[in-house]
Amino acid sequence: MIFSRFRRGASPDTISTLYGMIVAQARLHVFYRDYAVADTVNGRFDLLVLHLSMVLGRLWQESEQAPVLKQLGQGIFDRFCQDMDGNLREMGITDLKVPKEMGKIGEAFYGRAQAYQAALDAPDDKALADTIARNIYGGSSAEPAAVQRLAAYMRVAVGDLRMQNSASLAAGELRFPDPVAAV
Repeated sequence: MIFSRFRRGASPDTISTLYGMIVAQARLHVFYRDYAVADTVNGRFDLLVLHLSMVLGRLWQESEQAPVLKQLGQGIFDRFCQDMDGNLREMGITDLKVPKEMGKIGEAFYGRAQAYQAALDAPDDKALADTIARNIYGGSSAEPAAVQRLAAYMRVAVGDLRMQNSASLAAGELRFPDPVAAV
């Protein structure tokens, strides 16, 4: 769009850097090896959505006080959509079917993000463990220790994100906890 050139906000480089960090964290081998997440298209997608929802939740929590964080969050989400669109096309989805599949991806993201936020707001860890078991492990008979470990990692990651300075996030600096040491 021509008007996007006149918008002020996060630079495309900052957005790409942050999105790249989210993807890199979600693809760490430890999640597939030690956390028993399926190393499949769906498993990778679900871990990406988990990490993306944590970061966007952090950015949007202060969006009223710092509108640039809202713009940054929207830019990261838009970058995610571009990435998913490209991945669908690489997998051979036809141009006519891509919009329908993108609609499903959007629904999946928003549904999972809302479920994670509600579970994180719950007073105990049961809701978070149930949400993770359903979304990451497909409701299958996931190993309870893996589910609990991922829930603990998520709590640590959300806590770390809350402690990160808004200006640093807006500058493209993002830290995730080490999933090996986090729990």
